[in-house]
Amino acid sequence: MKTNLRRTLSLFEVTVSGVGIILGAGIYALIGEAAGLAGNAVWLSFALSALVAVFTGLSYAELASMFPRASAEYEYTYQAFGQLPAFLIGWLITFSGIVGAATVSLGFAGYFRALTGIAILPSALLLLAALSLIILLGIKQSARVAIVLTAIEVMGLVLIILLGIPYLGRVNLLELSPLGYSGIFQASALIFFAFIGFEEVVKLSEEAKDPEKNIPRGLILAISASIVLYILVAISSVSILGWEELSRSSAPFSDIAYSALGPNASSIMSLIALCATIKAVLLMLLASSRIIYGMAQSGSLPSFLAAVHGSTQAPWTATLISGILAMSFVFLGDIAFVANVNNFTVFVTFIAINAALIVLRINKPQIKRPFKVPLSWGKLALLPIAGIFFNAFMLAQLDGQVYAIGLALICLGGIAALLRRSFAFKAVQDR
Repeated sequence: MKTNLRRTLSLFEVTVSGVGIILGAGIYALIGEAAGLAGNAVWLSFALSALVAVFTGLSYAELASMFPRASAEYEYTYQAFGQLPAFLIGWLITFSGIVGAATVSLGFAGYFRALTGIAILPSALLLLAALSLIILLGIKQSARVAIVLTAIEVMGLVLIILLGIPYLGRVNLLELSPLGYSGIFQASALIFFAFIGFEEVVKLSEEAKDPEKNIPRGLILAISASIVLYILVAISSVSILGWEELSRSSAPFSDIAYSALGPNASSIMSLIALCATIKAVLLMLLASSRIIYGMAQSGSLPSFLAAVHGSTQAPWTATLISGILAMSFVFLGDIAFVANVNNFTVFVTFIAINAALIVLRINKPQIKRPFKVPLSWGKLALLPIAGIFFNAFMLAQLDGQVYAIGLALICLGGIAALLRRSFAFKAVQDR
């Protein structure tokens, strides 16, 4: 008998979870490297990345109101383009979340070693195991932990903003690095990792109350809040340290706090960074487990991955698989490189999502849409076209090594899809 997920999340919990997914290791770890590319005008890079998030977020909001299911991107692509493209998109999103969780857990372990001296590998593995256990306890417990960690993390960002107020006007906020405008664009592509996560809100569709309304509303509110915080943090950061000193820092927020208030404030910011990385790993694992569950429920992955625990009503096999796979990837490289690998998979996915909305507007206009993206020309939705353009532009900013790894992931997904299809065909013949 099929066991459904429990609908317990309110609009507030969906919104806070969305902000929690978006805010995370990206802003804490990558702002220094982004400043090295863009100069004091790094805030413009955040604004450009925000355009990608806004246009694509609106498409997600409409699609989530049409198909409020945990399989999210897989479901949207399936409805528009069919089985194979849907499998590839689900494969990319799942893979990206698992690798991202492993990488951010290593970032946590690095901070933790600086404070305690404990080796990186055991800390990363223990973190992944502990957070997988929390997710197994159920969505409500995971959301509560995420809310607490998000509150701490937002306090850290607000502290950076407040620290920057006395320094406003000290630097030219339009000063570029030697890379000029190309540095702005490269920084936008890199720093988009800090925005990744708004799309994960739709994976809570089967566990949200009134999902047709609360998922789109929560998604838009989460993106809006994150954009404001990011731009203000970027302005404060370069105002305190300047882009050159900021670009040389391996712990930018700790150095900002040290410069403004001294060593005690630096230690506090390091603890807040630990909370940020813990929360990021928790929500990456949560999102990955939900899309594995959704794809298994739809028949694209083995059915045992759709098993739901009887008491907690959590998809326990999908959660265990996500945690185990993440543990196997803890030997991957630094967070900046993986950020761009993740960005590749996400930009490709976002192009597909915007295209799916355009196709569904034309081919399936009869489907109920509680939320609808504004601005259309007949049946043609215009803002998703802008979304495709901006995502393609961001994709063009990545380097060749990232392309090689991204294309390899797509090829592996294609092989997995063909194997799944051949096994399914053989099973039908054997009956």
